[in-house]
Amino acid sequence: MTISAAAARTATPTTTRATTATTNTTSNIANRLPGKSLKYEKLIKQPQMQSGTTSVTGTQTDVDADGDADTDADADAFVDCGHLNKHFGNGHATPSDLYQHPSHEHITDRSMLLPPEPTANGFLPGSGIVTYKAKTNGFSYDFNSTSSTSIGSVNGGGGAVGSGGGGAGGASSAISSSLCHCCNLIARRCNRINVRRCILALFGITAVSILYYTHYVGTDMFDGLIQRDTHPAPIINCRMINSAGKHIRDASPAPDHRSEARLRIDPKVLVFVETTYSGLGRDIAELLVYNRIKYKIEVAGKSLPVLTNLDKGRYGVIVFENLDKYLNMDKWNRELLDKYCREYSVGIVGFVSPSEETLVGAQLRDFPLFVHTNLRLRDASLNPSSSVLRLTRAGETAWGALPGDDWAVFQHNHSTYEPVEWAQRNTQEYPADSVGQVQLPLTTVLQDRGQLDGIQRVLFGSSLRFWLHRLVFLDALSYLSHGQLSLSLERMILVDIDDIFVGEKGTRLRPDDVRALIATQRIIGGMVPGFRFNLGFSGKYYHHGTREENLGDDFLLQNVQEFNWFSHMWKHQQPHLYDNLTLLMAEMQLNFAFAKEHNIPTNSGYSISPHHSGVYPAHELLYMAWKQVWNVKVTSTEEYPHLRPARLRRGFIHRNIMVLPRQTCGLFTHTMYIDRYPGGRDKLDESIQGGELFQTIVYNPINIFMTHMSNYGSDRLALYTFQSVIKFLQCWTNLKLASAPPIQLAEMYFRLHPEEVDPVWGNPCDDARHKKIWSKTKSCDSLPKFLVIGPQKTGTTALYTFLSMHGSVASNIPSPDTFEEVQFFNGNNYYRGLDWYMDFFPSETLPNTSSPMPTAVGTPRYMFEKSATYFDGEAVPKRAHALLPHAKIVTILISPAKRAYSWYQHQRAHGDVIANNYSFYQVITASDSAPRALKDLRNRCLNPGKYAQHLEHWLAYYPAQQLHIIDGEQLRLNPVDVMNELQRFLKIQPLLDYSNHLRYDVKKGFYCQAVSEKRNKCLGKSKGRQYPQMDERSAKLLQRYYLNHNTALVKLLKKLGSRPIPQWLKDDLSTGT
Repeated sequence: MTISAAAARTATPTTTRATTATTNTTSNIANRLPGKSLKYEKLIKQPQMQSGTTSVTGTQTDVDADGDADTDADADAFVDCGHLNKHFGNGHATPSDLYQHPSHEHITDRSMLLPPEPTANGFLPGSGIVTYKAKTNGFSYDFNSTSSTSIGSVNGGGGAVGSGGGGAGGASSAISSSLCHCCNLIARRCNRINVRRCILALFGITAVSILYYTHYVGTDMFDGLIQRDTHPAPIINCRMINSAGKHIRDASPAPDHRSEARLRIDPKVLVFVETTYSGLGRDIAELLVYNRIKYKIEVAGKSLPVLTNLDKGRYGVIVFENLDKYLNMDKWNRELLDKYCREYSVGIVGFVSPSEETLVGAQLRDFPLFVHTNLRLRDASLNPSSSVLRLTRAGETAWGALPGDDWAVFQHNHSTYEPVEWAQRNTQEYPADSVGQVQLPLTTVLQDRGQLDGIQRVLFGSSLRFWLHRLVFLDALSYLSHGQLSLSLERMILVDIDDIFVGEKGTRLRPDDVRALIATQRIIGGMVPGFRFNLGFSGKYYHHGTREENLGDDFLLQNVQEFNWFSHMWKHQQPHLYDNLTLLMAEMQLNFAFAKEHNIPTNSGYSISPHHSGVYPAHELLYMAWKQVWNVKVTSTEEYPHLRPARLRRGFIHRNIMVLPRQTCGLFTHTMYIDRYPGGRDKLDESIQGGELFQTIVYNPINIFMTHMSNYGSDRLALYTFQSVIKFLQCWTNLKLASAPPIQLAEMYFRLHPEEVDPVWGNPCDDARHKKIWSKTKSCDSLPKFLVIGPQKTGTTALYTFLSMHGSVASNIPSPDTFEEVQFFNGNNYYRGLDWYMDFFPSETLPNTSSPMPTAVGTPRYMFEKSATYFDGEAVPKRAHALLPHAKIVTILISPAKRAYSWYQHQRAHGDVIANNYSFYQVITASDSAPRALKDLRNRCLNPGKYAQHLEHWLAYYPAQQLHIIDGEQLRLNPVDVMNELQRFLKIQPLLDYSNHLRYDVKKGFYCQAVSEKRNKCLGKSKGRQYPQMDERSAKLLQRYYLNHNTALVKLLKKLGSRPIPQWLKDDLSTGT
């Protein structure tokens, strides 16, 4: 039984020395006790002098086999609390009274501990050694222990109660003493109760008390009993970077691949894949999309696509997913492709495809180049002298096994070849080959300078699974395109910390966490000029943590000038839940007042909505409130157009607020501890060291990262993550990192990507995440199921009228400006937002009392919208498909010449100045130098009639099965059959028999709704107007003008199938020829 010297301290130094010596002896004896059944007999001895030391002697109290004491039952029980030091002090506790026999059988017999009576001053008489006698299998052993001189002195450091203790701390000592005193009181009352059970019960009560106080009180004393996890430190080892994040020696600037020669190529990549579903081909396409590089996919083995456009090459680089497809190309196509590459200075990238057959020293066809395949490699490094590398920095080694067991390496014997990347053979996989041999570097990426045949190439021995190959591939595109496909090396980084002051107790920041935040910000600032953390706050939850966390809140505000700040919502609510602008603004004003009270800057012009609610899908009230309360100019979201895939996130501008794409870094509100990170620390390090987080920064010129306050407390994972990834970027890339405030970043973003200024509204119901942050008052069921897209002057108004006769069909509420046409997907109406559009389609439709098939209130209706200007709107198909991807598209076609003339007469009838001052022939023959108004009228007459061109545009977004083409002449002459066919296409039930409801009107010259037996309801006076016949000169000119367009329409209709060629189209073609 081992007792610490501190716990065995007595009144005199002499006693202490004797006790320590006795303790050591006791421990040795105890560890050698034989026997299977061990009983303790406690001997209380009177002190007596022996050989110059103090000892204690007394009478022995025997314990029978049942463990019952023979002494007086009224004697007070005493519990020796020295062993509690291991829980509440720094001293060593005595080992358990339970020993294990060499035969490994546990001892079950226990004894009662009988103390002497304490004196008035609390000390035990004859305090010193307590002797135990052990009986086992007939043998008897005596050994000694010590008891504390005073209950109040059991504090691990010898200090008195309340003094704070010597080495263990006063708080722990006080708890220890109190528990010992409590135990002694219980023991005196229950002297026959087993002491060990009493101790176990006491510890159970203690544990429950600690949990209770930790949860409900949250005092620092109890918080200190819970050990916090350690904070991981960055472990990126970079030989070229010092501890301050600076390069040890001045690195040479990244090479500029741009050529002074006049290039005749487009910055576009032609990718040959084995199949449309091949893995590497998909990886290549995704990488090109992420970096916004234009490309075209072709399946290898087919005939070559058109490579030139007049005197200009269509592609700047050719990529072969499988190098064999290039090497084994048929002679004609190979010569044609090589000639194109030489004439236009186009390079080739090829990947050696894995195969089951292992090649050893196999020569590539027509090249002095040899390959070895199906190898396992490790420890990749780059050639510092390679002219290919620009984005990628050489000088470091990617240690460890490389992914995959199908690597190919190159051997060459010609000066045209130069290694770009090397690796070592994995000696762990081939131990026999490595014995006594020097491992030479193996070439895994090879540059062909084109000295043999005038074509430059970069060949890869493996796919893009290895992260370094992704960087080298981008460099190869830049090098082979002579800089046409070069990426900018400037990268901007902003790190948002959401939810400041928001969080449960135990997840918030303490003063030490804030100090670490400031210190790390300065470290990162040395590597990223201008870097400052951007803190988003919700003032409602200020001082809602433990005492120490509240101090952390205060310490943040004491250092408010160290950071950038932006606003959340006051209570961290989701704005889309507000349908009242006044209430929403009131919540924002509370947060604004909190910021003013605590000297938090309010002029950042940046805000983030909790959970990105209301940003996209756009909640118009949020944008209005932001402007009025915070004068917000910039926000960001990860939801536009969707969270995944991240490579497709984009920005847009709505109501003069710039919305930037926001990136995730793998840290969320629940990722606070390194040992609980999903996949463990290795998974986080993988993201940092070449993985998703690293690549996110490489591919995006402007990066705004979302993190949370909880990521900066506990294990401070965010500090570890960003410090590590920035250092890794400096090791492996030539990127120039910097930071700036959000407004500056937004202006830079839209200068880089002006094409993203206009938003594209998607359907919130097609994305579960979007539906959760969309107004509950909106329903996708009210969106139109089909669109009548025009073009103008083909009979769209008549079709609208016929459709409205059906009881199960309903259109939008009329617009005060454009009548029955909403005209949302073209023009400025689109910028009013989705809420504006949906107001035209109420979820509760009124009953159609004028229909031959009347319906009741609340009956589901088949909604549609008719806007004749949609047909030839350049942006309309993309916008319509984004919001209504499953909608049916209905169009009406008549002779394009007739349509052009009808539009001209329509404008004359409505008093158009140009139409009334120029003849039809003058309009359609107007040159590009004519007045703008005249050119606009010319275009509105001629452009919609290019039917094939516009239909192809729609078919790029909608499948042919969703497109229905109506012959306008048949709609005029035989509307019953046309409407019956349309009902079947739209799958409208029940079918309406239009033969009973449509009647030809002699006066109007077209069919009208039959209201009664003798009365028709026809369209207005402007419909069916009789015009003068078109002059012959104009007719012939239009026949020639539309000849190619009509021919293309015939081909398209035949391609679509099951659509007869209209008679008017046959007539136009026969007359035109």
